[in-house]
Amino acid sequence: MLSRLSINNYALIKSLNMQPHAAMNVITGETGAGKSIMLGAVGLLLGNRADTKVLYDQGKKCIIEGEFGIKNYSLHKLFATYDLDYEDETVIRREITPAGKSRAFVNDTPVTLEVLKELGGRLMDIHSQHQTLLVGKVDYQLQLIDAYAQTQALLINYQRQFQAFKEADRHLQALVNNAEKIARESDYNEFLLRELEEARLQEDEQEALEEEQQLLEHAEEIKSNLNNILALLEQNEPNSLAMLREAKGLASQISSYSEALQTLDQRLGETFIELTDLVREIEAQEQMVEVDFGRAEEVRERLSMIYHLQNKHHVADISSLLAIQEKLTEETFLANNLDEQIVKAREEAARCEKEMQQLARQLSRQRQKFSQAFAEEIMGLLQQLGMPDARLQLDWQEKPPSTTGTDDLTINFSANKGVLPAPLTKVASGGELSRLMFCFKYVMADKTALPTMVFDEIDAGISGEIALQMGNMMQKMAANHQVITISHLPQIAARGQAHYFVYKTTDAGKSVSKVRQLSEEERVAEIAKMIGGDRPSVNALKSAEELLAS
Repeated sequence: MLSRLSINNYALIKSLNMQPHAAMNVITGETGAGKSIMLGAVGLLLGNRADTKVLYDQGKKCIIEGEFGIKNYSLHKLFATYDLDYEDETVIRREITPAGKSRAFVNDTPVTLEVLKELGGRLMDIHSQHQTLLVGKVDYQLQLIDAYAQTQALLINYQRQFQAFKEADRHLQALVNNAEKIARESDYNEFLLRELEEARLQEDEQEALEEEQQLLEHAEEIKSNLNNILALLEQNEPNSLAMLREAKGLASQISSYSEALQTLDQRLGETFIELTDLVREIEAQEQMVEVDFGRAEEVRERLSMIYHLQNKHHVADISSLLAIQEKLTEETFLANNLDEQIVKAREEAARCEKEMQQLARQLSRQRQKFSQAFAEEIMGLLQQLGMPDARLQLDWQEKPPSTTGTDDLTINFSANKGVLPAPLTKVASGGELSRLMFCFKYVMADKTALPTMVFDEIDAGISGEIALQMGNMMQKMAANHQVITISHLPQIAARGQAHYFVYKTTDAGKSVSKVRQLSEEERVAEIAKMIGGDRPSVNALKSAEELLAS
């Protein structure tokens, strides 16, 4: 339910604030005053696209904000899916900058327009001329039947299986289409695989071999230098160790004279120990280094083979070669078992198709089971709206499976006696389509959980008793849903629990649309004007009072 609407710097609206009633709200005003502009702003909250042309003041930002009460509409899962903070009173905000940048927020969290559309589709249903044209579309007609027959869960199961079949069929076709290519490449892939398998590559061996190669190729130099270091440190006379040992003895003799001399003695002792340990390590390294020309050749050959394979497969490390080997193993297995794989894929596709067809038949039976009741209920409502001879027939044909099932539905309609029903778009006038759409909305109101339903001049082309009937029907809808309707008819305006008047004024030489909620006295005057013109008669005022009291 929309509990608060704020529009700033949008089209002809400089600033607008309203708090719609929880039941039925009517919006009236002169043509061009800005009633439909308000709906355009609401559409932005629901994810419609916009550009800088909507800015009233091109130098300022446009901000549209709506607060929605969503406590009773089971939207926790949707909020969790998009990592949004759930609030019983959720605030949706849309901003459009002078530079044309658009941003959307749900409870101050930035969201994409796709998320906004999904959430908006659960909060509001807006009737417009464009939506009236949808009545003639097969998908929309199926949506009506699915809502009426409560087959949404069955449709979701069918769609899930439909996607499973499409995926299984794509896999089968890929195998069949690639069979010749796989067979043609099989021999070469097997050769590449054998070459890699015979190499017996190890994950980290390249780094170890390259380090070993460095040692083997410079073994003589390394061994000579290490021996020279040992001579300097330990073997020559005098040598570094002997001199350091003597220095340590001299320091020990004077260490007791001061703390500084004691520290000096300690450091010389530590240095002697460290140098002695270093000499032992150098000796160990010198003994490990061997001049081995045979091993050096083996390492060179192994590295040469690794580099050759890397160049051949255009990679730079052994990990990549092992990945290629794994892929070639899979491809070789597939090639050697291609016929078996195709058989399995064909069986899986057939299984998925069978389950899909079973669900499609269940869905179709359930839809057609309720189709007659749907048609009769709509015809009964059309009679109340001044179309006593209206006939509605649902023609079901079978079509290839799609996301909506295997049903090809045509709703045929006739407004006049003696005229055979025909597809809606061919026989219904604009006024007839509007009334038909209203009947659809009225029936669907009991089947859906949409908090707010909005009607933009759906009452066009009707008057008198029929308008009264439509107003009464809107009131009944408002018992379970918030209803917002833009109307030119006094009969409908009188049915609202809240009445908003849109008018145009001038601000600094520029037209501005404004809206205000009418008091009971102002409602009488406004409805009287809708009946009798700008200067309503006493009879018009009396009629307005009667409409409001009825």
